[in-house]
Amino acid sequence: MTRRLAAALSLLSLLTFTACTGGDAQQEQQPAGSADSSPRIVVASGQDVTGKNGIRQQLIDAWNAKEGEQGYRARLVELPGSADQQRSQLLGALQSGSAEYDVVNLDVTWIPEFAEADLIRPLSGSAVEDPGDLIESVDSTSYWDGTRYAVPFNSDAGLLYYRKDHLVKASASRTDLGDDVTWGELRQLLGALDRADIEDHEAIWTTQLDAYEGRTVNAIEAFASAVPGFLLTDDDGDYVGTEEQLTRGVTELRERTQSPYLLEGSAESREAESLSAFAEGRTTFLRHWPYVYPTLHETFGKNLGVARLPGKAVLGGQSLAVTSSTSEQRAAKAAELIAFLTDPDSERCLLRAGFAATRTSAYEDADTAPDCRHARAYAEVPTASPTGESSGRMPPDRLADGTSYFRDILRPALRAAVDRPRTPLYGAVTHTLTTELDALYGPPRGPGGSRPGDAELANSLDEALKKILPG
Repeated sequence: MTRRLAAALSLLSLLTFTACTGGDAQQEQQPAGSADSSPRIVVASGQDVTGKNGIRQQLIDAWNAKEGEQGYRARLVELPGSADQQRSQLLGALQSGSAEYDVVNLDVTWIPEFAEADLIRPLSGSAVEDPGDLIESVDSTSYWDGTRYAVPFNSDAGLLYYRKDHLVKASASRTDLGDDVTWGELRQLLGALDRADIEDHEAIWTTQLDAYEGRTVNAIEAFASAVPGFLLTDDDGDYVGTEEQLTRGVTELRERTQSPYLLEGSAESREAESLSAFAEGRTTFLRHWPYVYPTLHETFGKNLGVARLPGKAVLGGQSLAVTSSTSEQRAAKAAELIAFLTDPDSERCLLRAGFAATRTSAYEDADTAPDCRHARAYAEVPTASPTGESSGRMPPDRLADGTSYFRDILRPALRAAVDRPRTPLYGAVTHTLTTELDALYGPPRGPGGSRPGDAELANSLDEALKKILPG
């Protein structure tokens, strides 16, 4: 392995660890006897995948500089653990009052749950009620029961990464894939890739299928691809899925993730493992999130391809909300902080750091490096380095074929992405999905080590969802 690839893999390990586990809690503490008596706004969030002193902290710093010593100063508290663990920590802290959080950075799937439990308050004021150029699909996740409870901070959608050099060696009919690529087309490459005798190559693709949120995401993407307009829940959170739809969805999911197309061991893979497998050359294709693009591009250069995911991709991301427990005065200032952290300049900074921005304007002049005034370290094309510090590199926009990654791939992917079920009971839904789908990916349970058929598995999933969801 070359030194360059080894260094890149080291960075990949850092990025995927923080993305999946949240890393260690990085809580800024006031020094004993500190003379700083400025009022505080405490922001609780998961770990920033852009590293130590990453873009979120720099935007917080920019707010503090604007406020000055006498204004409300913001403090970022980063929660440890996986996304599920962070959700549990926030729920426990807000319900018990054990932590004085004023602003919480919530996964988009948590907003109905926190709103229904009265843990976050409706947002009011022109800065957050009418945020202007937010991407419509992204902004729709900010509401529950017709009321805005949050403002999108950074977004996410699954993308397809691929090795162009593998496709060249396999004499593929095309090596630059567009948004018309299908899973069937990828599966047809199996024989050609095997015959190409590519070093370390084992399978066509890999993804995240361990028994956690990654499995739910892959399932919803397959279900939505198989059934146009697919929904498990309606706008009220009532169950509207059918056994016939679930059967078609399970069939699609099984076809995508069966041997010999999927890398062996993917059923135990999360973001870190799948990314490492792709970086090591064990697969030609990878389903992953936008934040890995800068590092993969740096590692593979012109040999890296990226396209919208075949079929439907799931919408991810985080949004900022004001807690119900904070005082009215602090709540008003917290809303101002949210407006600052999500304004057009902040979104340009987030895009430069590798996040998917939530505003259309951030993408308009991406290849001409628009200004990012709020965060100086990201004003000159930054990213994270293996040490966690900014290295001053912007995710490259122009691909080898002249395609704009930001405007032609990432922004359309966000606009076309589908929601996971919108329900205050999302935790129970995702647990049910990952548990029931273990029949596909866990140890065989049937007679003689058999697995259930698609219709049988869909029936079991349908019955389980009916037990936990209204409607």
